[in-house]
Amino acid sequence: MRAVIALEDGSVYPGVGFGTEGMQVGEVVFNTSMTGYQELLTDPSYHKQIVVSTVAHVGNVGINTEDPESERVWVAGFAVRSLSPVVSNWRANQTLDEYLKTHGVIGIAECETRSLVRRLRTAGVMRGVIAHGAAAEDTDALIAAARAWPGMDGLDLAKEVSCFMPYTWEESTNPVWYDHSPDANSHQMHSYRGHVVAFDFGIKHNILRLLTSRGFRVTVVPATTTAAQVRELAPDGVFLSNGPGDPAAVTYAIDTIKDLLGTVPIFGICLGHQLIGLALGGKTHKLLFGHRGGNQPVIDPDNAAVTITVHNHGFAVTPGTLPDGIDVTRINLNDNCIEGLRARSLRAFSVQYHPEAAPGPHDALALFDEFAELVEENNKSKVAQP
Repeated sequence: MRAVIALEDGSVYPGVGFGTEGMQVGEVVFNTSMTGYQELLTDPSYHKQIVVSTVAHVGNVGINTEDPESERVWVAGFAVRSLSPVVSNWRANQTLDEYLKTHGVIGIAECETRSLVRRLRTAGVMRGVIAHGAAAEDTDALIAAARAWPGMDGLDLAKEVSCFMPYTWEESTNPVWYDHSPDANSHQMHSYRGHVVAFDFGIKHNILRLLTSRGFRVTVVPATTTAAQVRELAPDGVFLSNGPGDPAAVTYAIDTIKDLLGTVPIFGICLGHQLIGLALGGKTHKLLFGHRGGNQPVIDPDNAAVTITVHNHGFAVTPGTLPDGIDVTRINLNDNCIEGLRARSLRAFSVQYHPEAAPGPHDALALFDEFAELVEENNKSKVAQP
């Protein structure tokens, strides 16, 4: 059945629909990961985004019950060049087509994804509409709908993907997943290290697993939780998660982080990184087409060590806007984007990318150990105080 992606610039990319029928508006972006489409689909950071896969062949490993990073599919739509007609992985219990139907998400195959991605790389990500079935017939109406959508700038989406009530997370990682990692032994369960309050701006399951496996008792709290409510929970550390939307619009979280900085160790990832940058006095800006994929090279300027990392972000901390005393700890080798920050005196650090490796390379997993060590050092200093 006919399907199309229509962009705000008037261009239209036809194809064959799968998943559910209908139409959906969103920001059209592309992802360069070679694997892990199930984790991609269930990443809350993709809320309101129509994702185009640069991999030519998608769907051959199907869908399983172990790999989702949240309880639902968050993408507004999914575009692939070729949808596999068969599923051949032993873990699969559903096809990609069936999975999108179950979650009410539109897919498009046989789409000229290479041409579409080149357009997005040149002109930047755009507002667009994905349509499948009868809704795909009137392309002029679809282009008009794309132009009418306000876009991501100024859009607070953290509230839409966050949990409604605090809850305790107990599941840990399976060490078998990391048997081939250079530091595989570090992924065994640790003894109790303290209590971490994790802000859910769109948190992924494997982040929580990695915190638990490092000996933390983890309490997940809604995005709108105040600093006073955090203090009532008496945490030994605070974690700020990934999430969708414009970080500058999440003003309530910025105020909360300002209040917590210097009182407890803080670790931020992706949106959490951007919120820390804003809370420290910096600014953020929108990238032309963002970083989305599992092959982004990042360098530590102090020792020139390069790690390959997984990304999903369209905004970044603006260079030159941070106050003195804040260290830039990571830089993207493709475009010199700020990828990491550290405020030593405030016991806070952050990275722009997703070190939990779900999916993605394991190069940056040690950041969770770094956070655990920071919490342990802080707890020891409190005990040593008279």
